[in-house]
Amino acid sequence: MSFLDIIKAFIPLIVIVGLLYGVLVFIKKYGISLKGNKPGSVPINVISSQMIMPKKFISVVKVADKLLILGVSDGSITLLKELDQPDEPVDSFIPKNVKNNFVDLLKKNLGIR
Repeated sequence: MSFLDIIKAFIPLIVIVGLLYGVLVFIKKYGISLKGNKPGSVPINVISSQMIMPKKFISVVKVADKLLILGVSDGSITLLKELDQPDEPVDSFIPKNVKNNFVDLLKKNLGIR
């Protein structure tokens, strides 16, 4: 196998990688946004979620200026309560001393300090 054969083998690879990069740039520029930050979109934030059974949760969700309390299961989402104007700020629903990273949650659940 000569040096020219090796170059001939890498030319298609370089062309394919260049085409994939071009498609990536095109999708980033003109494609749909995965974050939902389009003009006119409604901001949706999950404030809190509590598991009550396996694959069954109660979630507090803020949509625009309303708080929704949702029952979420494997096959459906049910509106339990809708609050127009909360008496307390939304930040007061989130406990301040909760550690949210994976390592701290793992240590907590395994009983490691």
